Amino acid sequence: MSIEIGSPVPNFTGEMTGEKSFNLSDYKGQYVLIYFYPKDNTPGCTQEGQDIRDHYTEFNAKNINVFGLSRDGIKMHENFKNKHEFPFELISDKDESICNLFNVIKEKKLYGKVHMGIERSTFIIDPDGVLVKEWRKVKVKVHIDELLEFANSI
Repeated sequence: MSIEIGSPVPNFTGEMTGEKSFNLSDYKGQYVLIYFYPKDNTPGCTQEGQDIRDHYTEFNAKNINVFGLSRDGIKMHENFKNKHEFPFELISDKDESICNLFNVIKEKKLYGKVHMGIERSTFIIDPDGVLVKEWRKVKVKVHIDELLEFANSI
């Protein structure tokens, strides 16, 4: 099952940095932007996080709560977040339950080997808890512009 644009997103929870738990229902009345990325401390994932960090105040001004999510553990997330001074929390999804909800685990090829991993994707949930926008197969170089265009449209 995958969530479709225009559909309510079921409540989900996850462990996140800052010794906090993420609970979607805590953000009723606000926008939630969740970007799914393959792995902490890899070049594309680092660049994506830095781009969002550098424009974080613009998202904040539009009442958009930003979260990054990968399958990495909390300790690795904390190190990644601190190293790059991300002002947003990172959610750990080791059991892939949130990844499966958003259908982002895909077959990927790396150096000729096939494995299952996170397809870089971003989702926007509106203040009523409805999925209003998604980007799949994200290209890091242009993604921040796409996100800012959306933020400026609300």
